[in-house]
Amino acid sequence: MDVLVQLLQLLMLLLTLPLHLMALLGFWQPLCKSYFPYLMAALADKTNRKMENKKRELFSEIKGLMGTSGKVALLELGCGTGANFQFYPAGCRITCLDPNPHFEKFLKRSMAENRHLQYERFVVAPGEDMKQVADGSMDVVVCTLVLCSVQSPKRVLQEVHRVLRPGGVLFFWEHVAYPRGSQAFMWQQVFEPTWKHIGDGCYLTRETWKDLENAQFSEIQMERQPPPFKWLPVGPHIMGKAVK
Repeated sequence: MDVLVQLLQLLMLLLTLPLHLMALLGFWQPLCKSYFPYLMAALADKTNRKMENKKRELFSEIKGLMGTSGKVALLELGCGTGANFQFYPAGCRITCLDPNPHFEKFLKRSMAENRHLQYERFVVAPGEDMKQVADGSMDVVVCTLVLCSVQSPKRVLQEVHRVLRPGGVLFFWEHVAYPRGSQAFMWQQVFEPTWKHIGDGCYLTRETWKDLENAQFSEIQMERQPPPFKWLPVGPHIMGKAVK
């Protein structure tokens, strides 16, 4: 199986050789950072239509974290275009964090369409280094389709744990690997070296549920879901919450 995967990876590399050469020469990454927000904006609308009920159900739990002030400090990690904003209840004070500054104009558009939210600030930083966010300052952290593309999911979850207050909640929705040994997993391995360039660092074969289980949260609730788009090489998804 390993030999077959390597041969198919080589074939994929040859078929997409210009992309890999651009990446090797340093031309692809700046281009990707510029176009990727437009791609995500197009996909976000389609994804939200498919996942609307599930997202509303998940984020409805945020209301229960509001204190007497009726406010919730919420950090959206890898905020992208702000596709989740429409599902948040009124009273959320949102800090957005993303390493790609090109998302900001899409965020401003999303905030203008969701006046029930209070927009605090946009922090340009990776999830592994959120030093601009104070310890224990957040009631909620939201992370959707982010841990697939960070350099270190373990370090990101350590940072999430740090910025959450005791009793605070991480809400997540992430795509993960198919079961090892399956044909679907084999094709994820084949596509991954090329997909990482197309998807701005996205890994197809991450077993993110293991990172969550090892992240020292006091409680984790998680459900597995089929991929919303069968035509993409991303695999099944996990959705749920983790309590500090």
